[in-house]
Amino acid sequence: METRRSKAVRTLTIFLLLIHGAQSFYLPGVAPEDFIKGDDLKVKVNKLTSTKTQLPYSFYSLPYCRPDKILDSAENLGEVLRGDRIENSPYVFKMREPQMCNIVCRFTPDAKTVKQFKEKIDDEYRVNMILDNLPLVVPIQRPDQEAPTVYQLGFHVGLKGHYAGSKEEKYFIHNHLAFTVKYHKDTQTETARIVGFEVKPFSVKHEYEGKWNDAKTRLTTCDPHSKHTVVNSNSPQEVAEKQEIVFTYDVEFQESDVKWASRWDAYLLMSDDQIHWFSIVNSLMIVLFLSGMVAMIMLRTLYRDISKYNELETQEEAQEETGWKLVHGDVFRAPNNSDLLCVYVGTGVQFFGMILVTMIFAVLGFLSPSNRGGLMTAMLLLWVFMGLFAGYASARLYKMFKGTEWKKISFRTAVMFPAVVSAIFIVLNTLIWGQKSSGAVPFGTMFALVFLWFGISVPLVFVGGYVGFRKPALEDPVKTNKIPRQIPEQAWYMNPVFSILIGGILPFGAVFIELFFILTSIWLNQFYYIFGFLFLVFIILIVTCAEITIVLCYFQLCSEDYLWWWRSYLTSGSSAVYLFLYATFYFFTKLEITKLVSGMLYFGYMLIASYAFFVLTGTIGFYACFWFTRLIYSSVKID
Repeated sequence: METRRSKAVRTLTIFLLLIHGAQSFYLPGVAPEDFIKGDDLKVKVNKLTSTKTQLPYSFYSLPYCRPDKILDSAENLGEVLRGDRIENSPYVFKMREPQMCNIVCRFTPDAKTVKQFKEKIDDEYRVNMILDNLPLVVPIQRPDQEAPTVYQLGFHVGLKGHYAGSKEEKYFIHNHLAFTVKYHKDTQTETARIVGFEVKPFSVKHEYEGKWNDAKTRLTTCDPHSKHTVVNSNSPQEVAEKQEIVFTYDVEFQESDVKWASRWDAYLLMSDDQIHWFSIVNSLMIVLFLSGMVAMIMLRTLYRDISKYNELETQEEAQEETGWKLVHGDVFRAPNNSDLLCVYVGTGVQFFGMILVTMIFAVLGFLSPSNRGGLMTAMLLLWVFMGLFAGYASARLYKMFKGTEWKKISFRTAVMFPAVVSAIFIVLNTLIWGQKSSGAVPFGTMFALVFLWFGISVPLVFVGGYVGFRKPALEDPVKTNKIPRQIPEQAWYMNPVFSILIGGILPFGAVFIELFFILTSIWLNQFYYIFGFLFLVFIILIVTCAEITIVLCYFQLCSEDYLWWWRSYLTSGSSAVYLFLYATFYFFTKLEITKLVSGMLYFGYMLIASYAFFVLTGTIGFYACFWFTRLIYSSVKID
């Protein structure tokens, strides 16, 4: 006994260690690049982002210093949908050659430019840059010295403040950037690899002697000859009409012990592991409670029921049957709107397959953070290819309901969910386009998405539908009566709306803590890379949805209500209602969104996410109840 227990404990410990290890495990995703001293390092610029507006803009939408020719980098599908616009910049460094007070350009803003900068400073926009595929970060030291440094993606366009003795609020621009490039040196070859890219932004009102002579101008506020560097923003550069702004930068190179393969670790550092473990324990408690309930029903109640029903011999005793066996002649009667149920179940299978495969790839480290947009691209492609399983699942169920038009059901399965999502997406995209944001999906990408849908997904759904319909129909374990049985009046707690809403609480309770981190990563521009935890939460969600649906389905059948088909789908699917309510709570408590368009964007995207969650959890609950009813009715003798 002791050895069996110790084996179980050891197995659980290994599993938890694997999950813990997987929380930030990733493969590098790109090949390393070696640089020798003096090699050109070209900094690229990405979108301007704001957590207040959620509307990204391209870097050159503001009149920043430009290179001679702006070149776009090729972006993948996920990057375009995220609003990434990666372009070249006038910032060019030499490997391991520090530079001080390099002048990039100067300009004198007019009223329109001043207004643009002030709007972006008001909305707390951040500038994002990339060097050797690493995003630029601003290191922030916590007051607690022992705590690790926190990194924020990108630096603010500027800041607001007022001069000493004045209460008038002024706008100041970050026009001096102190870059730090960290590198890991190979002692044998003298080459180095970049492992960190940091910046400290300053606002400095630059001054110079004599006439302006472009890059050769000698500044008095920042002069490498006299070792006069910028270390603070005590005399900041105000954003005002006809006030000249000079853009400058420093570059410092620091050798680092961090190896190239581990260079993302600092970005992905999660300081709240304890919260995740609490989330897992909280979810496991719910699962254990439900598992106990299911075990009790299956082993004690059902075993007793089946034994009792199988022992009934006389006709008189048979007439005194009570409970779930009474409805055996109606329990497999096709529900109302059975076609729609087939479509939703097929779509749910498609979703389940997409999320499961994505999770496995993420846990194994294939979706590297260095591959921007990789997660979204992978999910889109998997969704398209999982159409095969969607068509198969919907056609199998449709044939069981004695359906004959498999092409019609396949078409509806292929089109219905994407059509609803596309309608919301087009409205949101029009709003983004109206704001002239880079987040608006261009026409070419729209065409690519339509091609993925109608060119690949729809044919695959039809292939799956054809295969599913060719298979012999599933036989019901008991015969269905010709005349439907009357359902007796139900107790108040068995009211469909009440029991459906109660059923959604526990699946939502199992995931809501992890949901907080997912929403934070999406809406507050933070990295989410703890897929080990997420995979465990996903398994817990599956078990919770299945168990709560089985429990409520059993109670429903015991009260002689045989309309379980849609009820089983809606019971676990109702957790999506709580997800949307939580998203609303998150919006008002954690986000600082004030613009109407940004608010509509948030609720539009969260509506799509909740709808998808409804389809996923509903399908899990449906299949659990489907398996349960077939199991119990095939276990009793029916005369």
